[in-house]
Amino acid sequence: MTCAEEQVLSRQLPAVPFYCPVEPAVHPGVDVLNDLTVDWMLRQNLDTDEQQRKRLAVCDFGGLTAWTMPYGRLEPLTLMARFHAVLFSLDDGVCDETDATAALMAQETSRILRAVEAPAANSRADSPHTAALRALRTELEEYASPRQLRRWTDAMRVYTSGLVWEASWRRSPELPSLNDYITLWMRAIGMAPSTAMIEIVGGFSVRDEELADPRVQALTEMAWTLVSWDNDLYSRNKELLRAGDDLNLIDVLCQELGCEPREALKHAVAMRDRVMVLHGRLSEQVLVDASDELRGYTEGLGQFVRGHLDWASVCPRYSVPSGPAAEPGGWWKPDPSDAGREPLPIPTISWWWEQLDTAGRPPAAPTVTPLAQ
Repeated sequence: MTCAEEQVLSRQLPAVPFYCPVEPAVHPGVDVLNDLTVDWMLRQNLDTDEQQRKRLAVCDFGGLTAWTMPYGRLEPLTLMARFHAVLFSLDDGVCDETDATAALMAQETSRILRAVEAPAANSRADSPHTAALRALRTELEEYASPRQLRRWTDAMRVYTSGLVWEASWRRSPELPSLNDYITLWMRAIGMAPSTAMIEIVGGFSVRDEELADPRVQALTEMAWTLVSWDNDLYSRNKELLRAGDDLNLIDVLCQELGCEPREALKHAVAMRDRVMVLHGRLSEQVLVDASDELRGYTEGLGQFVRGHLDWASVCPRYSVPSGPAAEPGGWWKPDPSDAGREPLPIPTISWWWEQLDTAGRPPAAPTVTPLAQ
């Protein structure tokens, strides 16, 4: 083992169990879905590096899709699995493990956006990722209404803007503030277009006024954020080993609080659990008088958070053989480490807590709870 490898291993953290009260479920087409996706992905030539192609081939994109969306028709679900494959390839091959600058990323994402805005405006200069997304956008027209296509395209703007922001920080010697990091990562994780697919895969259409409800907007952002934080918690060891990456919630918290990684890990888990609890409480509130379509969307958000963890718990992509062993408790835990009702003192997300109906419970304290306790 080299000195550099030893330094990386010294920064790794033990695995932590996750709290997620949503019941697990999986689509019955899970077995065939991954084979179809891997075969399609390899034919797109998204990556020229053979080692990277092999890594992506065992990521189980079919499993990720079947666990996060255990409902709906197999055909649009297959498009979702293909979309996951393109996003993972784009993340590894262009965003995380290359020297792509924010300027180059802006150019690539602009081409991607044009492809999904006007897929008929074909370009011979398409990169493999742009060409694949153009084809997926065209196929999506068979299953999505014009309104749903507009929502998905708008969601792609959210995602691609996050990629440019992320690229600017990956080339910086500094780390962003906690508030900025949470804002950029909920966008760059790719959850916006993923949650826009819930109603398309599910075969229903939520009214615009229902999606515009601040409570539903908060639930949507919470799902994006939970997935992004969960990814940070289980993938940090892999990212350190492969890319020396410290653009992670743990490392940002170390900077924000002036603490060591193990202490930051405790704060990250507490933050994550408090948001998970809020998501459950606010979901229950929304479901009281929700339409069938809004019910499907709301439950789909929770299922995405749960299914993402079910997939990650067995995905070989995140296995680090030399990393620290998991602490007692396994992958899951029955209770949250923090079930507080007070908003986290993070301006970009503190408004989520304001959406809870306070009737029947004592009012929250006038000041927010500090992160460092």
